[in-house]
Amino acid sequence: MGGNHTQTEFILLGITDNPYAQTPLFVLFLLIYIVTLVGNIAITILVRVSPSLHTPMYFFLTHFAFTDICYSTVISPRMLADLLSEDKTISFTGCMMQFLTFAVFATIESHLLAMMAYDRHVAICQPLLYVTIISSRICWQLTASSYLFAFLSAIIYTWCLFGGSFCGPNRIDHFFCDVVTVLKLVCSDTHSSEMVIFALFTVNAVFASVIILLSYMSIIRTVLRMCSAQSRARAFHTCVSHLMAVSMYFGTGFFMYLQPPSSHRSLDKVASIFYAVLIPMLNPFIYSLRNREVMGSLVKCRRSFFSHWQH
Repeated sequence: MGGNHTQTEFILLGITDNPYAQTPLFVLFLLIYIVTLVGNIAITILVRVSPSLHTPMYFFLTHFAFTDICYSTVISPRMLADLLSEDKTISFTGCMMQFLTFAVFATIESHLLAMMAYDRHVAICQPLLYVTIISSRICWQLTASSYLFAFLSAIIYTWCLFGGSFCGPNRIDHFFCDVVTVLKLVCSDTHSSEMVIFALFTVNAVFASVIILLSYMSIIRTVLRMCSAQSRARAFHTCVSHLMAVSMYFGTGFFMYLQPPSSHRSLDKVASIFYAVLIPMLNPFIYSLRNREVMGSLVKCRRSFFSHWQH
């Protein structure tokens, strides 16, 4: 992988070249990264130690938290280092591996959101068959296939992106090696690579979006048929956290990647910060503060912890 190229390194221009803004941004993004790690690790531990959360939905949620940790870690430490360093170079191989790893976990996350939507569909629309349809074996098979397909997709993305010739400028106007900014540096014809990347991204995004859309259409039809207003409210409440995560993730993802390269603007860097840095931090709060089961388990764990130390 890496094909015909003459560049041995790139220069990441980062978020800003304003020296007075770099230290405050470093502190801000360091705090965000720490909260991201603590929040997602806490969600994972809570699900593991709470028997009431040993359900398919929270099985998917632990993998969701894992992917948030991974793709945030691919981006944030390098971005933080560049904010304090004058040397912002990254090797060709380093840039390629950063993009590959980011693509893997970003793709897995979109698939997991689709699985979680399908899980809610079965739980609400076919509750009597839930245990049979969403069995432990099915959960593992769906998750493993998602990891495998994401890895294969990421390899194709990376081959298309880094398989051309890099014989001109080596300055990447971004804080990580993203597809749009790296493509601008390719000297050879990129039309076929752009078409393959766009098509594969569309397949991944549309596949997940269609599953989510069909799942919620079915959920809405089922909920509207419920006689009790309390039952309808309870059913909708179980979907609120997931809908918020879907809206943020796919909203910024479509904005960034489903537009022609010529139309990309400086606003994309802000969208990338939201997509790659802020969303992984916000997800644990979305799935805990808006979720009675998670909050209930958190309270029980806290009581058990304090009672243990009191004795």
